[in-house]
Amino acid sequence: MISAADMLLFAAVVREGSFTRAARRLGITKQTVSERIAKLEAEAKVRLLERTTRRLRPTDAGAAYAERCVLIAAQIDEANAELSRKHSEPVGPLRISAPVLYGRRFLSAVLSDYVARFPNVNVEVVLADRRVHLVEEGFDLAIRVGELDDSSLTATKLGEGRMYYVASPRFLATHGLPKPTELRTTRCICVSHFETWEVGDMKQKIEPVLSVNDLEVACDAAIAGVGVARLPSLVCWDALRAGHLVPLFGAEPALLRPVHVVYPSRSYLPVKVRAFVEALKAHGALIDPKRTAEASHRSTRRVGRR
Repeated sequence: MISAADMLLFAAVVREGSFTRAARRLGITKQTVSERIAKLEAEAKVRLLERTTRRLRPTDAGAAYAERCVLIAAQIDEANAELSRKHSEPVGPLRISAPVLYGRRFLSAVLSDYVARFPNVNVEVVLADRRVHLVEEGFDLAIRVGELDDSSLTATKLGEGRMYYVASPRFLATHGLPKPTELRTTRCICVSHFETWEVGDMKQKIEPVLSVNDLEVACDAAIAGVGVARLPSLVCWDALRAGHLVPLFGAEPALLRPVHVVYPSRSYLPVKVRAFVEALKAHGALIDPKRTAEASHRSTRRVGRR
């Protein structure tokens, strides 16, 4: 029969990505870790880990099993913490992944409130423009922008980010207002070398005059008159409001991109994760500055009528 201790050991190996680091963290020898994992695979009658000289990663079966084991480990840690503290306040490490832009522009307010409310949680935020593997890389939750592609995760929608085609008054004065059909021959700024832009039902493959993998730099370039850019309101709203940029092709956004927080599917979330998800939801309006400004304006008008 598989022991709970070996399940917790397996969770530690997957989280650490190494027999050596897991052994060091647990205070046992690497040989003991190797033998117990081999025993676990023999009892389960399935290979759980792929081992090479350079890396160790779970098989598909191992990743699914690790998710359960990580949940059990988290629940045990939380139970012990709550038993010692005699309350259910969030405690322990909380590891979060987010895209760079959303981390810079959205997470600061959430984190400051969360850390102030729950001083016994040690928060680590990793900003990276890639989709991390939550279980393999030891993350408790992640912010995802765009359509979701992993049905094994639980997702909570935080809002929608609006994206606009924009250009500076200087660019428009020099080059004129482009038509939607002229984007392919217009000086454009992209975040990858080849992008397909869509206006209404029309799609065009863009060959940019400037390609830069940072949306804030792309926004600065658009303000400087380099070309037309497609930017999220999170980046360009202040420049639009100040008149440094002008929205093109009507007032409607070019597209809407959903923003979710995702975490491993589980029946009982650790308190620290649940509290952070609630904090994200409470600050969800910050994802779209335009919508926040519109809501504030409507509220001011209602107050004024009274």
